[in-house]
Parts: sequence; structure tokens; C-alpha cells
Amino acid sequence: MRAWILAAAVSGVWVLASTDEPATDKEKQVRAVLDDWHQAAAAADEVRYFGHLATSAVFLGTDATERWNLEAFRAFAKPYFAKGKAWTFKATRRAVMFSKDGTVAWFDEDLATEVLGPCRGTGVLVFDAGRWQITHYSLSLTVPNDVFDDVKKIIDAASKPPKKED
Repeated sequence: MRAWILAAAVSGVWVLASTDEPATDKEKQVRAVLDDWHQAAAAADEVRYFGHLATSAVFLGTDATERWNLEAFRAFAKPYFAKGKAWTFKATRRAVMFSKDGTVAWFDEDLATEVLGPCRGTGVLVFDAGRWQITHYSLSLTVPNDVFDDVKKIIDAASKPPKKED
């Protein structure tokens, strides 16, 4: 049985993506870029890692304050790469979709990580100058619904300013 998902694209373009079709060459290329990007972080290969990001790239981290352009993200990450191992993310599931003209790809992936536990990454790649470049990536922690109320209380407590004493 063939399963189809309807995916919303950038600029309001809609495409159908099969969940059981063999990967196209473009999809294989995008998957290879993302896999190599994650592997470069694990190997602390800063040049290779940042080489996959477009100059206009934006990285959203797990903290609400973490919205970085390329320069700011590189400055944040530099000490991690300098230690010889930045972070280890391994995709355990990934869906890739394309714009109608095939020059924009967006994806979502479930990640196994050493430090953060289960996470999810979503992002956009653009085919430019003969290669796929990551232009947007958002990393998020996945929170099981049955513990969300407890997590929300912790987040609320951490984000409230302390009470002033009289």
C-alpha cells in the first residue's frame, strides 16, 4: 500500500511526497549533505561543518535566545569545535520534500543525541552554485505529552524574574 503525505512548501507551493518510494537523486544528495553536516560536528571538523551552511543561514537552538546568523553561530560553536568534538546528532528518521522546481528542499528529522536526548531538527536547503546549502535549521527538544505540564512549570519558573524583597 502506497502512503502519501501532503506537504506545504515555501512560497505556497504544494507537493506530494511518497513515504515508500525509493529516494530520488536529489533526495539522496540532500540526505548526504545533512548526514555529512552532522558527521562533521561529531568529528569537530569546523571547516566542513560550516561549509554546508549558506552565508545567509540561520540556526535556531533549543534555548529561546538562540537565533543565530552564520557569524554568530560560528562564534558560539567555536569553543566546542576547539575541544575536538562539537556534538553528535544521528538522524533516526528523516523526511525530505522539494519545491515544484526542485531547487528548494525542506526536511524534518528525528535525532538521537548524546547530550540532549531525543531531538527534532527541521530545516531548508537551497540548491545554489551547483550544490545544496543549508539556509535554515531549527533544533528542538521533544517533550512527551504526558510530562509537558511539569516541563512547562520548570520553563515558567526559569523565565520569571525573582521576586523583589521588601
